[in-house]
Amino acid sequence: MEVGDTMKKLSDLFSTDKDVLVKDIKINSKEVEKGDMFVCIQGVKVDRHDYIEEAIQNGASCIVGSKDIVDCKVPYIKVPDTNKILTKLCQEFYDFDKLGLKIIGVTGTDGKTTVSTSIAYLIGFDKCGYIGTNGCRCAKFTKDTPNSTPDATLLYKYFKEFKEAGCEYVVMEASSEGFFRHRLDDLEFASGCYTNITWEHINIHGTFENYVNCKVQLARQTNGIFIVNKDDKFYPKFAGASNSYLSYGEDKENDLYIKEYNVTPKYTEVTFVYKDLEYSFVSPLLGKFNVYNLACAMLVCLSLGFDIETLIENAVNIDVSGRLEMIDLGQDFHVMVDYAHTPNGIKSLLEFVKNLDINRAIVVIGSAGERDYKKRPIMGKTVMEYADYAIFTYEDPRSEDPYEIAKQMTSELDTDAEYEIVIDRSQAIRKAINMAKSKDIVLILGKGNETYEKLKDKTIYFNDMEEAKKWLVERLNKEAVIE
Repeated sequence: MEVGDTMKKLSDLFSTDKDVLVKDIKINSKEVEKGDMFVCIQGVKVDRHDYIEEAIQNGASCIVGSKDIVDCKVPYIKVPDTNKILTKLCQEFYDFDKLGLKIIGVTGTDGKTTVSTSIAYLIGFDKCGYIGTNGCRCAKFTKDTPNSTPDATLLYKYFKEFKEAGCEYVVMEASSEGFFRHRLDDLEFASGCYTNITWEHINIHGTFENYVNCKVQLARQTNGIFIVNKDDKFYPKFAGASNSYLSYGEDKENDLYIKEYNVTPKYTEVTFVYKDLEYSFVSPLLGKFNVYNLACAMLVCLSLGFDIETLIENAVNIDVSGRLEMIDLGQDFHVMVDYAHTPNGIKSLLEFVKNLDINRAIVVIGSAGERDYKKRPIMGKTVMEYADYAIFTYEDPRSEDPYEIAKQMTSELDTDAEYEIVIDRSQAIRKAINMAKSKDIVLILGKGNETYEKLKDKTIYFNDMEEAKKWLVERLNKEAVIE
C-alpha cells in the first residue's frame, strides 16, 4: 500500500463540525508549524496549556487540551486527559491499523539496545526498522531520536516512514519510562522480550515494585509469544503476564538453551540448543552478558517464524554502536567506549574486561543528574571492586552540581581506593589516556556513542568516541616527536 502524505480534517479525529485541516500533531509549541494540531500534554515540569498562545502564533490550526479555555483564537477540543488520548489520536492520524507492521518490543534494565539492534540485524534492515537509544534506522534512512522510547507524535510518524521504506517489522526499545509516560498506551506488540531486571529509575517510579510493573506491561501488551530470561529471578512475573512465552538461559529445560560459550577479546564462540539440535557459531558480540542478549534476540526471531540457519548467517554482521566499541589508532594499550550506566551493567562489563589479557583497568565514569541518586554509591563501589584506577566525572548533570554527584559516587569508597575526581569530562578522558601504559585498558563508560551532554542551562555536542580519538592523536603525536 502507498501511505502517502498525512492530512486529516479535525472532524476526522474528533466529533466536531470544525473542518479545519490538520497537517501534523505537535506537543512542543516551539516546533509547531502552520496547520499543525497542538496537544497540551502535562509534562514532568511543564504544563503545555501555558503555551497555547505561542502555538497559535506559530500557526497551529487547532488546540487539544484538558482545561477550560476561554476565547481561543482557533478551534479548541477539550478531552479528559491529553496524555492518555495522545497515542490513540496519533494512531488515527497516521492510520496505524492500515500499516500492517509487526511491532517487537524489548525491555529490561540492561541490554535493550544490543538486543533490539541484534534483532534488526537478524531480520535485516530492509525488512525491519529499529527505534531506540541509537536513533531511528532502517535500510533507507537513519535519524536521531530524542528518547530511547519517543513520544507518540514521533513514534507513529516513524512507523509510517518505516512502512514507506518497505519494512514489515519494527523493533523498538520499550523503556519503563515509556510506559510510565503513556507513550506506549494502546500499542499491541506482535512479539516482546525482556533481558533482566536490576535496580534502576527509582527517581521516576518511586519504588522498585512500580519500576518492575512498568516493565511487565510489555508482556501484557504483547499479543504474540513473549520471550523471558529464565535465569533472571523476575521471569515468573513476565511469564505470568504474557499470553504465551518461550524461555532462554543456561538450563537444559529452556526453549533455547545456552550450552557453552568461549569469550575472547575479539569474538565469542557460542553453542545454542534449539529443538534438540546444536548450533555452534562465532558471534562478534563480546562477553557473557552478550551471549544472553544474542540468545534473547535469536529466540524472538525464531518465535516469529524465521529460520535459524538464516539467523546464524546474519548474526556475524551484528554491530552495536557504542557498545564495547574499541578505539585502535595503533597505541599499545586498549581504549573502549561503552554505554554501561547501571550497577549491573558496569559489573558485567568489568567482569568481562578483567578476564582479558590486560594489566590495569582505568575507568572514566559519571552518573546522570536528576536521576536515581541512590544508585550512585553502588556504582562507585562496583567500579572500584574491579578497576585499578577510576576517574569520576560528569555525565548529563542537568540542574545538579556535577561535583556533588561525583562525591555521592565516591562516598562509600575505602580510604585507600585509587581514584580521583575530574569534573570536565573531556579532561577526564584525556587524563585516563595519558596515564595508560602498555597493555592497560581505558574504559569510558555511560554515554556510548551519544552525541550530547545535558548541562544546567543548555545541551552541548559531546561524543566520548571523538574525544577519546582526539586525545589519543595528541598523545601519539607527542610520542612520535620524542622518538
